[in-house]
Amino acid sequence: MILLDGFKVASERNLALRTVIDQEVEKYGRAPHLAIILVGENPASMSYVKGKGKACEVAGIKHKLHALLEDVKQSEVERLIQQLNEDPSVDGMILQLPLPKHLDENHLIDLISKDKDADGFHVINQGNLYQKRPTIHPATPKGIMTLLNAYAIPISGAHAVIVGRSNIVGFPVARLLMDQGATITVCHRQTKDLRSHTLSADILVVASGKPNLVTGDMVKPGSVVIDVGVNRVDGKLVGDVDFEAAKNIAAYITPVPKGVGPMTINALLENTHELYLSHILNQRFSK
Repeated sequence: MILLDGFKVASERNLALRTVIDQEVEKYGRAPHLAIILVGENPASMSYVKGKGKACEVAGIKHKLHALLEDVKQSEVERLIQQLNEDPSVDGMILQLPLPKHLDENHLIDLISKDKDADGFHVINQGNLYQKRPTIHPATPKGIMTLLNAYAIPISGAHAVIVGRSNIVGFPVARLLMDQGATITVCHRQTKDLRSHTLSADILVVASGKPNLVTGDMVKPGSVVIDVGVNRVDGKLVGDVDFEAAKNIAAYITPVPKGVGPMTINALLENTHELYLSHILNQRFSK
C-alpha cells in the first residue's frame, strides 16, 4: 500500500507557487489577494480558515479574514460580498461553509463574482466545468485530480466510483475524472447494494460525510481510495473510509487528516493565483 501524502504534495506545490509569486510581485507590483468570509464561530470552520491563512502565508498570497457574527443579517453579508466584488485589489473570495441556517447559501455563493470565485462554486463556473469550457475548478475536486496526477495514477480507462453527489465534491470530481477518460458511477444514499458498486471501483472517491461508511470488505484489491470525509469521532478525526481495514487491500489510499484536505487548500491558492493573473492581464489591456 502506498500512502497518498496530500500534505507533502501540497506543501511542495505551495512552496513552488511562492517562487512564482515572488517573481510576479517584482513584475506587477502586488501579490494575489484572497478575501475569506467567516460567519459565526463554528470550530471546524475556524480551523479550516486558520489553515487556509497559514497556507496563504507560505505561498506569498495576501489574505484578509472578514469575520461576521453568527446572527448577521443576510443583507449585511450581501453588502460585504458586493464591496469585495468591487474592490480591484481583491482577486479571490471564499465564503466559508457551512453557513448558519438563516442565510441563503446558494444566493450568497452566486453573488460572488464568477471572476473572484476562488472556490469554484459559482453556478456559471460550474456550468462551464460541465461543458468542458475553461473555468475555475472547485477546490476539492481539483486537489484530488492533482494528487492522482502527482502519483502518476492512470485514470483513462479506469472505473471510478464516487460515493456522494454534492455540487462541491461528488458531481464535479465525476466530471473531471470523466474528462480524463474514466468510466463513472455516482452513488448516494438511495443507492441499493452500495458494496457491489464500490467493489468494482479502480478509483473510489468517498465524500458521504458518514464516518467509516466504506469498510474493508467494500474495497477492491489493488484499487485507489480517495477519502474526502473529515469526521470527529470520540475526539479523533476519521474519514468516510475505515482506513485501518482498507489500507491492507488498496494499492493507494489517502489518510485522514493530511490527505485530501491540504490538497483542497493548495487548489484554492492556485485558483486565487489564476484569478490574479487574469485580473493583471485585464488591467494591463484596459490601460
